[in-house]
Amino acid sequence: MTMKSKTAKQKIKKPWGGRFAGGTDKAVEAFTESISFDKRLWKYDIEGSIAHAMMLGKQGIIPKKDSKLIIEGLASIASRIAEGRFVFRQELEDIHMNIETALIDEIGAAGGKLHTARSRNDQVALDLRLYLRDQVKGTLGLIEALKDALTGLAQNYKDIIMPGYTHMQRAQPVLLSHHLLAYAEMMDRDIGRLSESLKRINILPLGACALAGTGLPIDRKYVAELLGFDAVSSNSMDSVSDRDFVLEFLSNASILMMHLSRLSEEMVLWATEEFNFIELPDAFATGSSIMPQKKNPDVAELARGKTGRVYGNLMGMLTVMKALPLTYNRDLQEDKELLFDTVDTIKSVLGVITRMLPVVKFRTERLEKTAGEGFSTATDMAEYLVKKGMPFREAHGVVGRAVLYASKKGKMLEEIGLEEYRQFSGLFEADVFQVLSPRASVSAKKSLGGTAPEETARQMEKHKKVKKSKKSGPLYSPSGQNRPSKQNRAGRPSMSSGPDKP
Repeated sequence: MTMKSKTAKQKIKKPWGGRFAGGTDKAVEAFTESISFDKRLWKYDIEGSIAHAMMLGKQGIIPKKDSKLIIEGLASIASRIAEGRFVFRQELEDIHMNIETALIDEIGAAGGKLHTARSRNDQVALDLRLYLRDQVKGTLGLIEALKDALTGLAQNYKDIIMPGYTHMQRAQPVLLSHHLLAYAEMMDRDIGRLSESLKRINILPLGACALAGTGLPIDRKYVAELLGFDAVSSNSMDSVSDRDFVLEFLSNASILMMHLSRLSEEMVLWATEEFNFIELPDAFATGSSIMPQKKNPDVAELARGKTGRVYGNLMGMLTVMKALPLTYNRDLQEDKELLFDTVDTIKSVLGVITRMLPVVKFRTERLEKTAGEGFSTATDMAEYLVKKGMPFREAHGVVGRAVLYASKKGKMLEEIGLEEYRQFSGLFEADVFQVLSPRASVSAKKSLGGTAPEETARQMEKHKKVKKSKKSGPLYSPSGQNRPSKQNRAGRPSMSSGPDKP
């Protein structure tokens, strides 16, 4: 009988089994298990275990032959998981014990040496940091793609004028491209926040063990170098109980989703008959089961709705952490589903909005027409009077009275005659009509960051230059304490890229 078949027939032993005389209730196993969701950490668990085994062998804590055997066994397990041939077992609780048990089945007693000088407490903290490091980098790529879509759309409609709004009331004419580039600025800030967070994610917790470190001669800096970490955690108690890096990601994700929700809200509004600024492509809209005429902006609405989901995950994690004493507590198991759901949500929303934006059709005639309605160039008239020497507050009052007069007459500002204007101020001359068109209004806004065509072109070029200037390599370069020395990383354990979820 093979070792595998023998093990299969034996009763599953818990890693703490020596202390307990009785078995675990099935209801407790179902209640406490996390393998149903933390199995997606398998790549990172194995990558971390390979690095740990390499260190144990190098330091002589376990024989080098056992270290080699462990690494080969872990590689075999990784292949089985990637190919869908691995059976995850609920009674083994989590990804760590599933892999460790499989390793012992695979190579025998040597597999039991892998957990030397580590705990599941520092092991799961390592897995989460490795996972989140990858997910942040992937998310940065998705945000860049969305920013490119926004910039491309701005380029396509660079000369189109639309009404700008404050308080959801028409305010002043702006370029559509200027409006779209406002969202590109938001994406830039999201990129900055997430990039900055990487230096706090990229800290090695492994070696803290359960909470106090170990008396065995481990080399944490070596493990950090193998796994590409830029620093080693300084306090073993904080190492296993810290989830600030998760909270920071959830916070950054919430801000990102807020930006995406604002964009989605405008897509919803602009697609209404009341605005009629855009036409949504059939591929990104749905119909009604009862009203044949409907074309619903479901993609934008769902993106807006999923923002609440991400906010909820942030508040859930803050609540989990708010009263935890040092160090590790089982409450921390709740971090994973909140984190995983947030990662999945932001990736799906970023992906679908990036696909939708380039095929949204803007109704340019409608945009241009409404840009000049609602006395939107009144501020330009006030600035005209300021240039003639009138104090702005006085000019504001003069133009306000002129707007009231035009409103009562049912006329636009450019439809009032010069003699009518001169009853409000003798400073009005024939050249006042040169500032009253939406095009003239937009062209005048040449202040840095304004909506004038040349300023909007400069903003667009800025985003293009940022993209061109990016080079391959680290997204961050922290100079943190205990940063490992630079060495050849050829020995770094690498896992073949498998699916995020096995």
